[in-house]
Amino acid sequence: MPMFEYTAKNASTGQIMKGQMNVASKDEVIKYIRNNRMLVVSVREAPKQIKFSLGAARIKTRDLVIFTRQFATMINAGLPLVQSLNILAAQTENKALADITRSVVYDVEAGNTLADAMAKHPKAFPDLFVNMVAAGEAGGILDTILLRLATFLEKNDALVRKVKGAMVYPGVIFSVAGIAVSVLLIFVIPTFQAMFASVNMELPLPTRIVIAASEILIGYWWLLIGIAVLGFFMFRQYYATDQGRKQIDAALLASPVVGDLLRKSAVSRFTRTLGTLISSGVSILDGLEITAKTAGNRVVHDAVMESRQSIAGGETIAAPLEKSRVFPPMVISMISVGEQTGGLDEMLSKIADFYDEEVDVAVGALLSLLEPIMIVVLGVIVGGMVVAMYLPIFDMMNAIQ
Repeated sequence: MPMFEYTAKNASTGQIMKGQMNVASKDEVIKYIRNNRMLVVSVREAPKQIKFSLGAARIKTRDLVIFTRQFATMINAGLPLVQSLNILAAQTENKALADITRSVVYDVEAGNTLADAMAKHPKAFPDLFVNMVAAGEAGGILDTILLRLATFLEKNDALVRKVKGAMVYPGVIFSVAGIAVSVLLIFVIPTFQAMFASVNMELPLPTRIVIAASEILIGYWWLLIGIAVLGFFMFRQYYATDQGRKQIDAALLASPVVGDLLRKSAVSRFTRTLGTLISSGVSILDGLEITAKTAGNRVVHDAVMESRQSIAGGETIAAPLEKSRVFPPMVISMISVGEQTGGLDEMLSKIADFYDEEVDVAVGALLSLLEPIMIVVLGVIVGGMVVAMYLPIFDMMNAIQ
């Protein structure tokens, strides 16, 4: 749809208002201005601009949290829905979120519910957000639901940052190590190779291996990069398939140390998401479907969907979760107790709080284990290369003596 620029005048105060709208026609802009009790000054189609961008503007979780909290505060204070959204669109620093909010305002004024208007923008408002807003609108507790949403988003974002943060340190160390090894193979090893060639002596096996690695890197670097790129894309293609994603996610969960961290973060995300949805009035079946989509792991996704089928068939949630062997026995037992007592949402929140702390412990354990492993690996690689280059020199010195 084309973008229109408009200038309007407030009928009571005389204040000039300017803005942009992404709508089908000029008449819709005029209708919007008049519905807001303003006088039309000018409406024209915005000139098309050539934009150079590496990708669409991304809406960060932090921006959405601020948006949600401010929205809840204004609704709780008694401000009308459209006025609150207009204020949010004007003050948010994220341009993409501001444009989407203006589009939501237009849809709400056209007669759509807030949830339906937000559902048109899944990149900004995920299924969980839309369903909770719909439950808040239906129950007349939109401000309470929005506050719960903001709290959930904050905790979920903190969990994701913890897991990502655990991977940053080893990633940086191994990247630096890779650069250092490449520099040695490309610039240092050929110098030793030329020196050994002038002496015309038989080289030890470790030295020949290092020299061969240097020759391969220098002569076929383009092939190595091509193989790496091809392997990356083949891995992505395989991971995009149902079977591939299931096998890789299962392998990650079964891996030592990292698997424990991923399992605990998956349990925390599952229980907090489902608990938040149930406590907000979303049905258990819809809640399980939304939770499965946000699981982040195909094995967990399948386990949750089997649990949903079990509920639809009149059974409990706990039984299929236990069969999946993804969730620890304590989690299964607490969920079962929550189902029996009718306090499932509270029980899920308690489990999530506990596993948030467990993720902290798992991250610390992972980092403490990775540090000595990285030192040993780097020492073996770099030290092995140095020793391999000095072995012929030692042989030469022994021959002279």
